[in-house]
Amino acid sequence: MSRQKIEFTNAEGIKLAGLLESPDDQAPSSYALFAHCFTCGKDVAAASRIARALAREGIAVLRFDFTGLGSSDGDFANSNFSSNVQDLIAAADYLRAEHAAPRLLIGHSLGGAAVLSAAQHIGEVEAVCTIAAPATADHVRHLFTSALPEIERTGRAQVKLGLREFSIKRQLLDDLDEYVTLEHIGRLRRALLVFHSPVDEIVSIDEAATIYQAAKHPKSFVSLDKADHLLSNPRDADYVAATLAAWASRYIAPVQSPARAQVQTKAGTSAAPEVAAGEVLITEDDHQFLRGLYTASHHLQADEPVSYGGGNAGPTPYDLLLMSLGACTSMTLRMYANRNEIPLEDVQVRLVHERIHADDCAECEGKSGRIERITRRIRLVGNLDDKQTGQLIRIADRCPVHRTLEAGPVISTIEDKENT
Repeated sequence: MSRQKIEFTNAEGIKLAGLLESPDDQAPSSYALFAHCFTCGKDVAAASRIARALAREGIAVLRFDFTGLGSSDGDFANSNFSSNVQDLIAAADYLRAEHAAPRLLIGHSLGGAAVLSAAQHIGEVEAVCTIAAPATADHVRHLFTSALPEIERTGRAQVKLGLREFSIKRQLLDDLDEYVTLEHIGRLRRALLVFHSPVDEIVSIDEAATIYQAAKHPKSFVSLDKADHLLSNPRDADYVAATLAAWASRYIAPVQSPARAQVQTKAGTSAAPEVAAGEVLITEDDHQFLRGLYTASHHLQADEPVSYGGGNAGPTPYDLLLMSLGACTSMTLRMYANRNEIPLEDVQVRLVHERIHADDCAECEGKSGRIERITRRIRLVGNLDDKQTGQLIRIADRCPVHRTLEAGPVISTIEDKENT
């Protein structure tokens, strides 16, 4: 595991200090951002233990100090919850430019509320995890109860939080007033994992229930039995990391850094090949099943499961085929719904490929022997009537990829002699 100290600036030009934990024996499968608890810092035990454990699982994690905390510049008294969210966005911008955009956001305590708010501003994020987090930022208001009269009278007050004193300005309280609704959680549109302990004395487990109820699927909850708020027991932090890595693998596709334009193969590191617009290139990344998949601006990998002799480093060719059809279906439904002002809030498409006998297929009249069948299940979310639902289900068959597959395209194979 490698550890790299980094610096970047936020939207206000303030220099923030961070630490990037990466696996040392392989390229990261993905990148994550960790947001620490209120007045803590990147080096709090829970953050450092979880980041190291995730790095061992192949996920690189950037943890950093928010404005005015730890090694970061700025005055904490001039910060607020909104500035924390903006610091997260700045950290994501740094990763995007120097490595690869974060696909996973992790937030501990108030950092959990921050990542729930920041996710909608970081387009590449595919999954969000909260640990002992309140549902909304205003939960921390109770920490300043005794200082409220002085803050109201003078505009600021010294407040002891933990073992340290902090200067709190009225702007922080005013900012918290703006983060009292749960609408942003309902609009998250990312996979969500909620960790919380039933004996947490700092943030009640009722907050986890509120987050979970406000979120839409896919969402998961894991109880941290007997853990305290700061995950002081290293075993609790290791459990969170191991569970999080396994969960995230279901939702986060392996990524490669477009900024570096480098390809990690078993033979070493090489420059990304040139691909013409509209063309797709497939390369060998090992002499088994690992393959590089390239367009002019994107790089993915395909592989086979370990049970088939592969390394399970990417989707299988049939997985990619189903993903293509599913993505096209989802895009087509969204375009149709937007154009016709249908109140479609979300759409999920699940696909399964199987080889069956024609006698077992009710839709395969006139066919015989073994046939290929793709079953597509579409889940529509929204206040839709029967007519609108029927329209959307019918329009799914008009997706361009669907039409291409049904048309039975002619596939011509020729030898490429230009590069031999």
